[in-house]
Order: sequence, then structure tokens, then C-alpha cells
Amino acid sequence: MLNQLSPHHYHTVLLWYLVQHSLSSFKKIIHYFGDCEQATQADRFSEWQQLGLHANHLKRVETFQTPQGRQQFEQLVQLICKHSDFILTPNDIDYPTQLLPYADHPPILFGQGQAHALLQPQIAMVGSRKPSPHGRQVAYDFAYYLSEKGFYISSGLAHGIDQAAHQGGLAHQRTIAVVGTGLDTVYPAQNKQLAQQIIQSGAIVTEFLPTTMPLQQHFPRRNRIVSGLSLGVVVVEAALKSGSLITANEAANQGKMVFAIPGHIYSEHHQGCHQLIREGAILVDHPEQVIEDLALPTQWQTQQQQVEDTSPTAASLPQHLIGLYQMLDWVGQDLDQLAQRNQSAIAALTAQLMELELLGLCTQQGGRYLRCRPML
Repeated sequence: MLNQLSPHHYHTVLLWYLVQHSLSSFKKIIHYFGDCEQATQADRFSEWQQLGLHANHLKRVETFQTPQGRQQFEQLVQLICKHSDFILTPNDIDYPTQLLPYADHPPILFGQGQAHALLQPQIAMVGSRKPSPHGRQVAYDFAYYLSEKGFYISSGLAHGIDQAAHQGGLAHQRTIAVVGTGLDTVYPAQNKQLAQQIIQSGAIVTEFLPTTMPLQQHFPRRNRIVSGLSLGVVVVEAALKSGSLITANEAANQGKMVFAIPGHIYSEHHQGCHQLIREGAILVDHPEQVIEDLALPTQWQTQQQQVEDTSPTAASLPQHLIGLYQMLDWVGQDLDQLAQRNQSAIAALTAQLMELELLGLCTQQGGRYLRCRPML
């Protein structure tokens, strides 16, 4: 629970509310005004008329400027504070850096649980909402094994494969749920207990404001975040028209590796997986193959549990290196990208990266700098 919103978060929430979760309108307004604070000044609302925005957005601005409209928004802010443990925008250092390369990254994330979990290495697992008993067991087993090796398991908190994957990740306190509703709603309702377990050690995140219902069009949007957070996506069971294929396509478009678990050729539960394999997804029948094919430069050790459960910044990381370490991700950024975000001289940045390498917290691969987990 949050006590109140910072001014930056307040104005970002207000803009997100006024454009009704529209990414294109949000970006158009930011491009014109420069930031959320300027865009939501009362004396500048008249300029919105010049931007070619949808009539619904302009109507919402008009309504907001009435006493009733402001009261309605303030009630929404109270709901956000009640149901959120953290809020992240790209301006926040804890915002997951792995999402930033994508043009459609969410301008705001509302979360419950542990914000630092979002910066940990993740593997997404998706599949049918109505899996076979075999598929449910495979999802659990893969998630159990991968979480034991140090990976967080990301999924969508749906019935079926998502549910089993979260449960497997919970065995080692490493799972993250990305949902297609506001945080005041758990969908499906049967997963309320599972959601409570997830936030104890992992996180639940969404780009949607409170009171947002589980509408069909929200789930493809959720899927781009699931794949964007991850190093790769494992599809366990999927029919030919499964929503899981949307996640797989999002992952492929993002340049992520897609893995598919094969099944019986006559099983409709696996036809989607077989289609993905024909289209170039990597066939896997053991979770270790996922780790091998990702070719990560770090060795994941089971005995790292105690270190992973706390932020590396709490584990004797020098104060002057904290900001840079938190900017690193598990995919890698080149020196120019880091310099642009760090806003420091190349010489100073290079020196800090060398310090992180000597501490075992950073590694260089192909000219890109990647985060490493501190070793015991």
C-alpha cells in the first residue's frame, strides 16, 4: 500500500487516465508537451484540441475539469494507493530496463509485491487455459526446475498452464504475474490465494488502472509485457487458435527466443506448439535445454537463494555503483545506450563498469554489458 503518489506519478496517472490506456495518444501528447506535468496543467488542456486525439479523450478532459470529474479521479488515486505497493515509470530507476527497447513499452506499471523481482532474469511460460493433466504437470516441472536454477517464471495468472507455471515457480519463491486488469481485481477469482502467494516473494504487475475489467482486448496487451520482461518464452500446450500463440508472436517480434514443447501428433492440445516448431520455434523436452539455448554468460547456482532474495544493493554493493547496476539488464546494452541513460562521461562510465566486472556483478559479451548476480 502506498501513502501517496509523488507529483511525477500523479501526473503520469492522470494522463494515462485521460487517454484511457491509449499508448498512441499518450505518446502523441508527450511528444507535443514534453512531459506529463506540462500536459496535465489546467491552462494547457485547450491545446489538446490541436493534436487530433480521439473524441472520447477530449470528452474525458472536459469531464475531468468539473468538480464531479476531479472527485472521480481522486477516488481512483485512492484506489491506486490502496492496491499498489509500487508504481514504476521509465523515469524510475527500478523500471524494468528490458522493456525500454520496445516502442510500445508501458508508460506506467502498477505493482504488488517486490519491485526488484522485475529486474531479475525471467523466463515466460504460457499455454492453454484448459490443458491436459500431462500439460499441467509439464508446466509445473519446467517452472520448478528453471526457478531452482535461479530464474523467475513469468506468466499471466490465468487458469491452466499459467497457474501451474506460477505454482512451480513458487516452489523456489520466484514467479511474476502480469495481469490484464487493475490490481483491485484478481481474474480469475479462483486464483486469489495464488495471487497472495506470488506477492510474498515475487510481483504482480499491470499497466491497467484500478476498476479496469478483464476485457478480451486487454490480454494481448498484457502478453507483450510478459514476453518483453523475459529472456525467452516457453509454450507448453496450445491449440492452433490459442492466445498463447499471440505471446509467442510478440516474443518473436521482440527478438526473443521461443521454445515449444512437443506432444502427440493427434493431440489438439499440442497443435499450436507443433505449428510454432514448424515456424522456427525451438523444440525442447527438458528445461535444461532452455538454459543452454539462451546461452547466458552466467552460471546459475541453487545456493544463491539467500543473495537472490534480497536486492544486490543490500549486499555490500558500493553506493556509487548502485544506479549503474540497476540500469543493467540480462539482455545487454552497449556503451552508448548506457551513457545515454546514465548521463555521465564515457571515461567515468567505463571505470564504473570495470568495477562492477571486478565485483562479479557485470560481464561484457559482444560489446554489450550484462548484469550478473553476485556469487556467494
